[in-house]
Amino acid sequence: MSTRPSSPRRGAATNPANPESAPRLAGLAPVFDAGVRVLVLGSFPGATSLQAAQYYAHARNAFWPVMAALLGEPGLPMLLYAQRLPVLLAHGVGLWDAVASCRRDGSLDTAIEAAAPSDLAELLPRLPALRAIACNGALAHRETLATLGDPGLPLLKLPSTSPAHAGLSLADKITAWRAALGPHLAWPRMPA
Repeated sequence: MSTRPSSPRRGAATNPANPESAPRLAGLAPVFDAGVRVLVLGSFPGATSLQAAQYYAHARNAFWPVMAALLGEPGLPMLLYAQRLPVLLAHGVGLWDAVASCRRDGSLDTAIEAAAPSDLAELLPRLPALRAIACNGALAHRETLATLGDPGLPLLKLPSTSPAHAGLSLADKITAWRAALGPHLAWPRMPA
């Protein structure tokens, strides 16, 4: 995996006298199988998600309610995490993050320093059914573009489901995600 340091970002919470003061954090493993048609890429897990070792673990993150609405699975947010992942995969949705590791104090994307990209070039050939990459937020989109360039399939920039992105309501996020992902999620459901 190549390492590409990022420039310091405004709002970083590290000690300005020692930019290496924030701990080096490693992200989560990708969730995928050969049937994934849409790969959702976040930026990097927040502190709650890292501590729980679960994607989108923060109670106020809208990811699971958005997916529930898009997939027609209203009970998805109430399932245990280990039960949610097979539901996503049954619908052809995989998960990962654009940043594999970084230094960050707190959970905000603006605090990410020294980002190392995820090895998307290694993962994508393992997804023969892939039809679109959905970037959950601006940083995920920017990092994915920097890593892959033109991936040869739709690279969608979606509004972040993070609670820090409070400018859109849950209904507005669902509408935006549905408009972007609808054509890529419209296939017969795979048996679980």
